[in-house]
Amino acid sequence: MLTKWAKRIGYTVLAVFIFINIIAAFQAYKFTHFYAGAPKPKKPSEMSGSEKASAIFFGVQYPKSKVVDSFLVAHDTVFLTTQDSVRLESWYAAADTSNGKIPRGTVLMFHGHGSSKSGIIAEATAFHEMGYHIMVTDFRAHGNSEGSTTSIGMYEARDVKAVYDYVQVKQEKNIVLYGISMGAATITKAVSEFGLKPSKVILEMPFATLQDAVAGRMRTMGLPAEPLSTLLTFWGGVELGAWAFNYQPQKDAAAINCPVLLQWGVTDPRVTESETHQIFKNLASHEKELIKYLQSGHQSLCKNEKSKWYMTVGRFLMM
Repeated sequence: MLTKWAKRIGYTVLAVFIFINIIAAFQAYKFTHFYAGAPKPKKPSEMSGSEKASAIFFGVQYPKSKVVDSFLVAHDTVFLTTQDSVRLESWYAAADTSNGKIPRGTVLMFHGHGSSKSGIIAEATAFHEMGYHIMVTDFRAHGNSEGSTTSIGMYEARDVKAVYDYVQVKQEKNIVLYGISMGAATITKAVSEFGLKPSKVILEMPFATLQDAVAGRMRTMGLPAEPLSTLLTFWGGVELGAWAFNYQPQKDAAAINCPVLLQWGVTDPRVTESETHQIFKNLASHEKELIKYLQSGHQSLCKNEKSKWYMTVGRFLMM
């Protein structure tokens, strides 16, 4: 009798385990794919019972981000191809050289997950006002760049490399890398993986590990971080052909030895303070600064606390 019940319990546990992993695999796939023309997902409060069930079991389709060109600075559209043959679209805005002004360098700019170069136009305008050439790029699967699959930075490091190489060919000596959220995390991986040598780096709200990023996403959805973050990270990696647990910007930070400005919003629901401090601790640079924004969360610090952002970034670039 005991053996019979033990088998039943074992089969039940196994069935639940398989069922949970099937759900995780579906969710991971939707988390790493965007769908052209898909409607904006409804909020849970707006969903019917069947829609909620579908979202829980099969995930939600997220539309591929669109580009709205409201960048008022004169700029050209540039197309690049990565080492794995993905076509990227960038905007290049030359610095203002009127009245004998000398360009201070080039800022390469990278947006966050689900965004596009439209999302960092305010920051691009600010850097241009500070006297820099600007290169703003849509990551693969975002905006007007090719693809529908995102790896949250693992393969996007190749996008950063392609843009960096393009500017290097222009004989630019002073290259500044700027990234927000996924863009910031991807910069750390690109510097580590490809040995990039920027003059300065500005990182805003990078996650410490891919699993931390997934856990942050779960928190914003009101779901428990564990075991979901572990399962989604595992299946996302399997689907992308990579061991996703190895993607750790906190470790990649050890490869950055140029001056670094790390910025984070105190009310950020996605990236924790401990993640931020771990990245800062691991940065190899002897010239590094951590600035916290008391009135901001996981958002554009430039837009939300404009005066502080302009003052902090401007001072850092003048160092």
